[in-house]
Amino acid sequence: MKIASVADVKARFSGYLRDSQDGPVVVTRHGRAVAVLLAVSDDDELERLLLAHSPRLQAILEESRRQIEESGGIPHDTFWREVAAEESADAARAG
Repeated sequence: MKIASVADVKARFSGYLRDSQDGPVVVTRHGRAVAVLLAVSDDDELERLLLAHSPRLQAILEESRRQIEESGGIPHDTFWREVAAEESADAARAG
């Protein structure tokens, strides 16, 4: 992991992008971390990274956790039966 100031990153951005292939580059301003440069190897990794930092997705997940805590959720077998039934219904509509 490298640490570089905003001024350094600004002056040598291409170099720090290359460096990010070897590990995160922490960008600092006045000695405090303000950003991280991360290399992305494929579209799936990029999507996971973006979703992990999506306020909307985090709100949906938090609401789901709250609902599961309150209701106790549904049994594993029931969940998979409902998934299978939905897939069957989708297949029937498609074709």
